[in-house]
Amino acid sequence: MRATNLDRTLSALADPHRRRVVELLRERPRRAGELAEAAELSFPAMSRHLRTMRESGLVEEDRDPLDSRVRVYRLSREPMDDLISWLAQTEDQWVRQLRAFKTHLQKTRK
Repeated sequence: MRATNLDRTLSALADPHRRRVVELLRERPRRAGELAEAAELSFPAMSRHLRTMRESGLVEEDRDPLDSRVRVYRLSREPMDDLISWLAQTEDQWVRQLRAFKTHLQKTRK
């Protein structure tokens, strides 16, 4: 995983509206209008958020087979997998450091 990809993912997820979009898309793919309505945002505001999420790789866009003007969004798995992997590595590092600190405290108390 490259740091720039992780940076883009974290930057995109920093906004609460975008995190809400992730929550909605976890359930199922949705049209842009559905996302705007559910997130209580104007369509232009949602469009800007979706553009950022597309550029970060968090979401993918498909065209509705019945109406090519309608865009349907779904989560992209790879950025979330990369984020989960990074978080697991970070957690492992903290666990090792806390164990070492606990061992140190136990040795100094004796």
